[in-house]
Amino acid sequence: MAHVLLIEDDVSVRDGMELVLRRHGYDVHTAATGEEALALLAGPVGGSVEIAVLDLMLPGIDGFEVCRRLRATGSTLPVIMLTARGDDSDIVGGLEAGADDYVVKPVTAPVLEARIRAALRRAEPSAHPARGEDHAGLVLDRAGLTVTKRGIPIALPPTELRLLLELSASPARVFSREQLLQSVWEHDFLGDSRLVDAAVGRLRSKIEDIPARPRYIQTVRGFGYRFGPV
Repeated sequence: MAHVLLIEDDVSVRDGMELVLRRHGYDVHTAATGEEALALLAGPVGGSVEIAVLDLMLPGIDGFEVCRRLRATGSTLPVIMLTARGDDSDIVGGLEAGADDYVVKPVTAPVLEARIRAALRRAEPSAHPARGEDHAGLVLDRAGLTVTKRGIPIALPPTELRLLLELSASPARVFSREQLLQSVWEHDFLGDSRLVDAAVGRLRSKIEDIPARPRYIQTVRGFGYRFGPV
C-alpha cells in the first residue's frame, strides 16, 4: 500500500480525490495549505510518504514554492502537480520547480491513478543490468540507484534518475522526446515535450559543469537527446 500526500485546498476536490485513492488501496494523508504540507513532510509522517499530489494554486505558499522548497532540501519525493488550467506558464513553471509530472483538473480517477502508479514505478530499481559505470567522472550505480560526480553524491528524484539511466544505457543513441515519454513517464499520449525538456534541464543543472554547454546530455536538434560524454 503506497502512502500518498494529497495537497489541495478545495475541500470537495480533496475529499473526492482522497476517496478515490483510498478505494484503490492507497494510504492517504491530506493537507489544505503549502505550510501544512511542508510541516507534515518535515515530521514523522514525512518518512512514510512515497509520492505527493500537489495543487499549484494554494493559499499562502503556493504549489510552485512548495515544490521549490522541497527540492532545496534534497528531497527526491516524486511530485505530481495539479493545475486547474492547461496554461503553458503554469505547467512549465511547475516542472521547472521540480515536479515530475502534471495533470489538468478536472482529472478522472483512472488518469490520476495511472499517473501515480507510473511515478511510483519510476522509483523502483532499474530494469537495466546492475553494474557501476564511470562516464568521464559521472558514476552510475544501477544496483544502488545512486549517482556520483567526482566522488560527490548527486540526489536525483526518480524521474530524473530514470531519465539518466535510460539515456546512459545506450550511449550515442538518439532518443526522440516521444520515445522518452513512453519509456520514462509511461505516457500513452504523445506530443507533450515539456515533460522531457524540463526534466533534461533539471538534470543538466545537477550533472553538468556548464549546463548551457552540456557534455553528458546533448541535444540533437530536430530529433531529441543523446548521452555522451564528449
